[in-house]
Amino acid sequence: MTNENARARRWRLVLGQESAPNLGDLEGADQNMDQTLQALYESDRKGGLGSSSPNVARWLGDIRTYFPSPVVRVMQGDALSRLNLTQMLLEPETLAAADADVHLVATLISLRQVIPETTKDTARRVVQSVVEDLERKLREPMREAVRGSLHRAGRTRRPRAASDIDWDRTIRKNLARYLPAKRTLVPERLVGHGRKHARLRDIVLCVDQSGSMAASVVYASIFAAVLAKIRAVTTRLLVFDTAVADLTSHLEDPVDLLFGTQLGGGTDIARALGHCQRIITRPAETILVLVTDLFEGGNADEMMRRAASLVRSGVTVVCLLALSDQGAPVYEPNHAAQWAALGIPAFACTPDLFPDLMATALARSDLSAWAAQHGIVTARPSPER
Repeated sequence: MTNENARARRWRLVLGQESAPNLGDLEGADQNMDQTLQALYESDRKGGLGSSSPNVARWLGDIRTYFPSPVVRVMQGDALSRLNLTQMLLEPETLAAADADVHLVATLISLRQVIPETTKDTARRVVQSVVEDLERKLREPMREAVRGSLHRAGRTRRPRAASDIDWDRTIRKNLARYLPAKRTLVPERLVGHGRKHARLRDIVLCVDQSGSMAASVVYASIFAAVLAKIRAVTTRLLVFDTAVADLTSHLEDPVDLLFGTQLGGGTDIARALGHCQRIITRPAETILVLVTDLFEGGNADEMMRRAASLVRSGVTVVCLLALSDQGAPVYEPNHAAQWAALGIPAFACTPDLFPDLMATALARSDLSAWAAQHGIVTARPSPER
């Protein structure tokens, strides 16, 4: 790009859409950057993006993709007054009375660095109230689904000692071996209780932090916190943009967990998958749930190589294009088709279906068939594949 073209590009971004007839249209990343600027600074912009709107949460994440941290801080500060957020964030009473939902939580997390000190405690209480409400609704379905799917896996046909034998089940399984003449039963197969504290499966939730995934981050964090309390499985939570953060140590407190995320920024799925490969020690017993829209900002070929390597190693991989109550997600269809060609199901999932999805994965059942049963459309391999 010549110096003259670079100068015209900068002026076009500064002056906005009205300068297009003289300075031309923008393409690619520049066009996306222009849209984020337009959403905040165009003079004819009108209000209406309420504090709980998904669009606000996504915009607050998108600006981290295109601008450096000092500029992001300025734009977030401007958003307080221009996106109808000033009153909510400056007055604790107004914030406390706001219609709290997942998108409000995402907005508060995105703005946590510019929220006034007088309001931070209130913001944290609002986040906590939403998290507690969701956790209360999701806890038992998640626990019951996981425990049910692992019930059979918790039994053993080779109990090590008499105390390990489940005599009731052993007798019922061997009734055909009863010898009336000797008034005794000769068991062909012993059924054991299994080791109560064995970790039967390893679960890794790897979540994209980009702005479009805001609601998914909230839901995934809460599910990870619930799973962490189930002793039959080990749970790890990773979040990523262009770097990867392991938030497993925060699973005891979902609120701290959420405030440890950074909604928005770039996306390097290949790097995230590489980190997963390094921490997975029992591939055949591991379920990796990757929550992402598959818009890879890193090396797409490397992403596919790592995904294929995980599948070959025996890891059960699931790609959730969204984990939210919203409609059909926006995602990269070519990448989704390539994942499907590897045998990795890629689809969106609502929070109420996630426990059943995990139960299906833990039981090693066909996830594509499960999705079809629930009317969920999964990505398909490209015809040429």
